[in-house]
Amino acid sequence: MDEASRDARLAGIELGGTKAIAALAEGGTIVEVRVVPTGAPRETLGELNSILREWDRRAGLDALGIASFGPIDLNRGSVEHATILDTPKDGWAGAKVGAALTAGLRCPWSIDTDVNAAALAEFRRGSAVGCASVCYVTVGTGVGGGLVIEGRPVHGALHPELGHLRLRRAEGDRFAGICRFHASCVEGLVSGPALAARFAEQAEMIPDEHPGWAHVAFDLGQLAASIFLTTSAERIVLGGSIPLGRPFLLPLMRARALEALMGYLRYLDSHTIEQAIVLSCLGAEAGPVGAITLAEEALHQAGREYFFSAPDPARAADV
Repeated sequence: MDEASRDARLAGIELGGTKAIAALAEGGTIVEVRVVPTGAPRETLGELNSILREWDRRAGLDALGIASFGPIDLNRGSVEHATILDTPKDGWAGAKVGAALTAGLRCPWSIDTDVNAAALAEFRRGSAVGCASVCYVTVGTGVGGGLVIEGRPVHGALHPELGHLRLRRAEGDRFAGICRFHASCVEGLVSGPALAARFAEQAEMIPDEHPGWAHVAFDLGQLAASIFLTTSAERIVLGGSIPLGRPFLLPLMRARALEALMGYLRYLDSHTIEQAIVLSCLGAEAGPVGAITLAEEALHQAGREYFFSAPDPARAADV
């Protein structure tokens, strides 16, 4: 690794449904973080672009990575490349994320979904190091899943939209769900806004002892079983405010996943499931680290090698 690569300045944008995080990395370490509430597209993207241009004026940026909520067009040959498509988030359908964030910049850039970027970060530097494949699932404002196989994020006609799967419901669970597209898809059942509707109380105020969490664990277990069956991911890494803030859900989710599989996948049992479904060790930094990793990819594709070291996971709560 030459000195020029070692000193590269990489910027990353994690565009989330509630907040956006701008991160600047120098010499392999995140040195500055700015947080911007996700409001209307013009104001939010404009403020983030101002931050990027400020960093670029201070000393030129070598590359930019954008990790965005979706659905988003990732086809480089499309006229809508880097544009938000139909989304439950009001006002954001049609937002030209790539064009707005890169305005005035001349560095190479790369864009992917926030969950694909987080999956890539977990694959390289987090809870899935050593795995050939990983599915990162975030449960917070929304529910999303990113899939990395042999080091490459999975794309196709679009990108994985695991949060909008409609799966088997728990017996006795009469909650109708809140997704405006699918009502009772996973996102409509267990996202933060869904939990507020389900429990008639903000998610952070619901006691751990509430019996309704059993239905949430069932839904998450159904999702995990579906991921194993359809993707054959070696590991599912859980992130987002719900699983990270409610660690008691993890063993319940594992148990419900095993029940749903009914012994069909012989490599999964009460012991191996503990390594197959884990919490993110990057925590809240999975998104910013993922965005910086996308910047690293853009730099690599531009013909330069660069290695980014993830920050101490203990700093996750500071973001």
